[in-house]
Amino acid sequence: MEISPQLRCLFSATVEERDGSYVVEVPEQEIRLGDLQAGDTYRVAVLPSPSTDDADGTDADSQSEQAAQSPPVAEGEQRTVEIEDIGEQGDGITRVERGFVVIVPDTEQGERVTVTITDVGQNVAFADVVERVNSA
Repeated sequence: MEISPQLRCLFSATVEERDGSYVVEVPEQEIRLGDLQAGDTYRVAVLPSPSTDDADGTDADSQSEQAAQSPPVAEGEQRTVEIEDIGEQGDGITRVERGFVVIVPDTEQGERVTVTITDVGQNVAFADVVERVNSA
């Protein structure tokens, strides 16, 4: 399955029936991270969850869901990125595969830098500048 670089967030949720409609709740954290804005309209892709009947849990759906939920970067990895935004703390923000956020201190919006990933969390990674490819 190809994942669009425009993907803003990725999470698992249950489709619930409420008053004749079906609802998928967006976790508060996705709004707080700034990838989504309350009241805006977004496209939503709905994918089936893996079957719980699988004895070994290694079916193709299970493998692709695990790959989709693991961070797309690893500690020590180097990447050349463009700083897209500046966060509330003044750090640069870039997004890589699936909209995964990488925070890069001491950078400016529009700057292109080579970074080393220093810390990886489930929803965000941190990196240090190795080389400034061009300034904003």
